[in-house]
Amino acid sequence: MTQPKYKIKKGDIVEVLTGRDRGTRGEVVRVLTKQGRVVVEGVNRRKRHQKSYQAGNRTIQGGIIEFNAPIHISNVMLVCPKCGQRTRVGIRRDEDGTRHRVCRKCGADID
Repeated sequence: MTQPKYKIKKGDIVEVLTGRDRGTRGEVVRVLTKQGRVVVEGVNRRKRHQKSYQAGNRTIQGGIIEFNAPIHISNVMLVCPKCGQRTRVGIRRDEDGTRHRVCRKCGADID
């Protein structure tokens, strides 16, 4: 089975559409294509209680660790770098066949 193509990439600025963090914007840190999720900086913050453990000859200290948990890709929308609005993403091909992501609101290239 082939993995779906997502139009959101690492480094894009996205806005959260639903949930507790609705309306917040952040940069995409990671795209998990198999799960259909993205990790956005500062969104969906979680805390994990971790015991200290020994890795090789050094000890990793335990405590409460905060991290960004993944959020489903359908709950975020790309923010156009030119017009600053959240937008759908279109694809435009050049004469030589290269693909470019395009803002559907203002028509500007995203890449």
